Amino acid sequence: MMKRIYLAGPGVFYPDPVAEGHRLKELCSAFGLEGVFPMDADLDLSQYSKQAGARAIYDANINLIQSCDGIIADMQPFRGPGMDGGTAFEMGFAKALGLPVVGYGSTDTYLERSRQFYGGLHRVGADEVDDTGLTVEDFDLPDNLMMACAPEMVVATEEEALAWFKRHFE
Repeated sequence: MMKRIYLAGPGVFYPDPVAEGHRLKELCSAFGLEGVFPMDADLDLSQYSKQAGARAIYDANINLIQSCDGIIADMQPFRGPGMDGGTAFEMGFAKALGLPVVGYGSTDTYLERSRQFYGGLHRVGADEVDDTGLTVEDFDLPDNLMMACAPEMVVATEEEALAWFKRHFE
């Protein structure tokens, strides 16, 4: 039976999320894996209030993750220097289930992206801080340490993540 891989990431916010899901699923298929996109639940949100719709999406995505053998997580910066919060949650949930997680899409460090995002940081002792005085962590990782240390590995592309899973399941 083909291994199922949940496709976590901000692709659901793309101008054409269905096309993005299709693209990722085809890529999974090329690696002998079944891609599972968050929108696969095919919810009709018109029947829900906004909050009830949010809960329906949450429940559907939890069920989809539970039906999978692992997840790849698009860790690209999303609306700031860090990754999408929903993707981070899905990674943590998958880890709690004992599923393997591979991140991709972030090749520079969180500190480098924070410097760019804020137009520079301020030095306070050995630390760099943002305009509010909060320290920006510097571990030479692609995101906050909790997200960067959770996956088995973080690679540059979807293809590298899927290749890891293909090897992992052989």
